[in-house]
Amino acid sequence: MSEQITERDPVCGMSVDPALAKASVERAGKTYYFCGAGCADRFRAAPEEYLNAGPPATPKPSSGVEYTCPMHPEIVRPGPGSCPICGMALEPRTAVAEEQENPELASMTRRFWTSAALTIPVLVLGMSDLIPGRPLQQFLSMRAIGWIELALATPVVLWGGWPFFERGWASFVNRSLNMFTLIALGTGTAYVYSLAAVLFPNIFPASFQQVPGEVPVYFEAAAAITTLVLLGQVLELRARSRTSAAIRALLKLSPKSARLVRGDGTEIDVPIEHIQPGDILRVRPGEKVPVDGIVVDGRSSVDESLLTGEPIPVEKIPGSRVIGGTVNAMGTFTVRADRVGGESMLAQIVRMVSEAQRSRAPVQQLADRVSAYFVPAVVLSAVLTFSIWGMFGPAPKMANALLNAVAVLIIACPCALGLATPMAIMVGAGRGALAGILIKSAEALETLEKVDTLLADKTGTLTEGKPRVTHILPTPDDFEAHVLEVAAALERPSEHPLAGAILAAADEHDIRPGDAAEFQYRTGKGVTGLVGGKRAALGNRELFAELGISLSALEEQAAKFESAGATVMFVAQDEKPIGLIGVTDPIKASTPDAIVRLRREGMRIVMVTGDSRATAESIARDLGIEEVHAAALPDQKREIVKRLQSEGHVVVVAGDGVNDAPALTQADVGIAMSTGTDVAIESAGITLLAGDLRGIARARALSRATMRNIRQNLFFAFAYNALGIPIAAGVLYPFFGLLLSPIIASAAMTFSSVSVIANALRLRHLEL
Repeated sequence: MSEQITERDPVCGMSVDPALAKASVERAGKTYYFCGAGCADRFRAAPEEYLNAGPPATPKPSSGVEYTCPMHPEIVRPGPGSCPICGMALEPRTAVAEEQENPELASMTRRFWTSAALTIPVLVLGMSDLIPGRPLQQFLSMRAIGWIELALATPVVLWGGWPFFERGWASFVNRSLNMFTLIALGTGTAYVYSLAAVLFPNIFPASFQQVPGEVPVYFEAAAAITTLVLLGQVLELRARSRTSAAIRALLKLSPKSARLVRGDGTEIDVPIEHIQPGDILRVRPGEKVPVDGIVVDGRSSVDESLLTGEPIPVEKIPGSRVIGGTVNAMGTFTVRADRVGGESMLAQIVRMVSEAQRSRAPVQQLADRVSAYFVPAVVLSAVLTFSIWGMFGPAPKMANALLNAVAVLIIACPCALGLATPMAIMVGAGRGALAGILIKSAEALETLEKVDTLLADKTGTLTEGKPRVTHILPTPDDFEAHVLEVAAALERPSEHPLAGAILAAADEHDIRPGDAAEFQYRTGKGVTGLVGGKRAALGNRELFAELGISLSALEEQAAKFESAGATVMFVAQDEKPIGLIGVTDPIKASTPDAIVRLRREGMRIVMVTGDSRATAESIARDLGIEEVHAAALPDQKREIVKRLQSEGHVVVVAGDGVNDAPALTQADVGIAMSTGTDVAIESAGITLLAGDLRGIARARALSRATMRNIRQNLFFAFAYNALGIPIAAGVLYPFFGLLLSPIIASAAMTFSSVSVIANALRLRHLEL
């Protein structure tokens, strides 16, 4: 996981992720990145103005945490603030273990409560003429009431609503109209009109007057809208902070200290950040495993459920790998630290989930296209509403025209539309992480719902990936120990699971293999090198055919081993075969159940392996898999994926080895087992921490639920605006005499955004 690189927008100073930048300009061999098209256009118009002025000022960081916009992840800045594109409050890019105070939330909460206290009397005064007998008017004139409303509403609108006016103005400057454009226009128009009505009532014509000499004011609408929008911001900021709960839960898994076993045998508790690779640590019953490492001594069962989603504790013996953050059960053991700090599995999970939460699903493109035209269309609708009511509406024409135009501006909130996808992706990716499903990109999560064909590698995917040597057959001129010694020497530099089996067998036979010179790995075929000064080779039939070495003396016995499910590797030295080694890799206990579940969901299962046909077919028979591609090299695996895709299939590939990487990359969705190689994990869009195929069924369930949630959110946002804007414009008035107050419109706008977030948060409780 490489560190995120950001560039400075030369116009506004905003930090921008180049990979997500909305615009870029080439000049004098250098590329400049911009947060939006507005900044890019201003730069193109007068580049020297910005280049000669030096770097623009940028807000001073309030902490070491970077902030980004959930709707526009290309926007990055060193402290809290608002997005220059949509105006939304920025949020921390990476969660920390303890939930920190959100300065934006604190500010909005303070403004809300103050504004609410001032708005209540404004509403009472504004609606006093609706009370039978109008008792308040017996003591105060309409003009006096207007002055009192002005005094109470001014701090609400100008102080409480100041952030909205700032964001609204920024939307015009950046040429990126958004929800705050509409809020600023709506509340600003109502307030300025009411201010003029109080200060200069005589300038208004009769069409604005309810009764002669009295011009109605709408301070209560401006104040109530501001207060309700503030309430919406408070609710939204609180809800959005909950989307990082999954990451915080993962971060809290990491213990703060570890028990270090020193060279003299004494033990001491030290802070976790002081642990170095190679240190020996003791893990006592009930304690969390402090770092990723290898068990050196002792045995126990470790609960890995919070990382893998599997509830059954995993037995750990010397040589077993343990993951930092998992919980030791009853036994005690020592572990040699392997990966610490940012290299640990837990740290990588947090980074991967954070990146996935910021990634954009293809379905988001629909919302982006609509949003680009939405706000200008709403402003045009408000202008048309004002014009139609001003010309054809009942008296007072202009007052009604203004009120309905403001209602149109306020109710048409594009925030719900923009939040529909990113909120569901954030919560879905977090829920997946807690179930042992690491989503690398939103695109993979979206595509997984559509897959209909699974290509599964055999070793490490269908099988345990922990093979053991079960047969050693030398040629008549050789002997077992020599065959095993040559094979072990060739496999010492290799990371392949079969290499581990051969080295373990050599250790059991007290064979100490030497080093192989000129070691060469032949992808999908085997390895070659010099052992004892003689040319040696270990691999499958393809390797020996390539080397021109005949295997006729071993073929009959090799076929028998393979029909029994063993993987056969031939060994040669001095350009002649000296024997073969048979390795058996047991099927994972979870694989049959996973195959049944996937088939029940209509998935086509295909085994693709580099192993021999006889071995592959033996495993396939046991699992009931009918379609098998054996002896497949990495490029051939990729070609199989391409062929299936050309036939119209959406293909998911599950694998764990280096030789699976090309197929994982070619697939519509690549799924890697965490027990596999780093290359496979980097090539895949999804990683299963539990390392078995049941995780694919859970991942598909997560994908379906997340996409269903996104579609619900998008439908609600579209339907809300499709119904809300005409009602606010007064389309029901000719039939039912109904008008939508701007205050009700503001409450509806707030509800739309909060409801989308609340719907997305339901994914946190999804059963997988």
